[in-house]
Amino acid sequence: MSLARDIADLGSSATRLDTVGSNVVTNGSMSVSQRGTSFTGLGADGESYNLDRFVTFASSTAGRATITQDADSPDGFANSLKVACTTADTSVAAGEIFFLQHRIEGQDLQRFAKGTSAAKEFAVSFYVKGNANATYVCELFDVDNTRHVAKTFSVTTGWTRVELTFPADTTGAFGDDNGRSLDLTIWLHAGSTYTGGTLPSTWAANVNANRAVGATTSIFDSTARTFFITGLQLQETSVTDFEHRSYGQELSLCQRYYQFYGKEASKILVGGDASGSGDFYNGWMVYPVVFRATPSFTKNGTWQTSNCAQPNALFGNAQGVTLYAAASGAGAWYFHTNGTDDYLEMDAEL
Repeated sequence: MSLARDIADLGSSATRLDTVGSNVVTNGSMSVSQRGTSFTGLGADGESYNLDRFVTFASSTAGRATITQDADSPDGFANSLKVACTTADTSVAAGEIFFLQHRIEGQDLQRFAKGTSAAKEFAVSFYVKGNANATYVCELFDVDNTRHVAKTFSVTTGWTRVELTFPADTTGAFGDDNGRSLDLTIWLHAGSTYTGGTLPSTWAANVNANRAVGATTSIFDSTARTFFITGLQLQETSVTDFEHRSYGQELSLCQRYYQFYGKEASKILVGGDASGSGDFYNGWMVYPVVFRATPSFTKNGTWQTSNCAQPNALFGNAQGVTLYAAASGAGAWYFHTNGTDDYLEMDAEL
């Protein structure tokens, strides 16, 4: 009887495993935010990462916004990403841009069979709300082949689920590698350079004038304007219920692209015992999750040290980094964080 139950449990587990992994979006539940929980001054030219795996891009606008990890969320979720206008821009020049984006590796998109006769549809779903009714644009942009497709969606003052199905594309395969292949973009503000054409309802070669057609609302039209989103999902063929992952699973997926070490007092990073006769002390730090690629490395703050100078990075790869410091004495040596402003930051974002 016990054996029969074990076999039944095994079958049940196998079924569950078969359904895991349908969502190619990482952190769609907005539960992970390693960089902080509030990001101000967004709208200045360039890109800015905020909640894990989400980035804003802006150009030429005087509008500014704050993004926060917010507790306002639909049933079944604990967090959302909130965009709040802090400086309005009601005189929109042609080349103005502000959008929220999620970027995906090509090797995670092979299931869509894009560029083949077996190509599958792209099913996007998410929950949204705002301070008032609004209309924005969701665009899928094929970075490898410079092709795109887009649809408008509506926002109301209550949480609603948006479900968008984009057609299959038999032209242009995604690269089977760790490079940036697909951008899922939410257009929140755009000038006529991006709204003056015809919205691409089927996949087509990119035309800038077509990218945000129908986005009749601007996040910068008033300092009262807000936009909330959570439960973002991209899967092949058709929309299903949101795929919830544990926090630990989601964090590990996010750490493939960004990690930090420190942000707390007296956290020893590297240490040991030496004679002090050498020029440098060094040690190898292994990352908890292997990065997508060799990350950039930034040391923030002034670290507490013993018998050595401030540490620097000597050599690194996707698995870890060698930290070194010039020797200043013999005996026990170490360097560690001195407070919340002292940390190591490693970045391999797309």
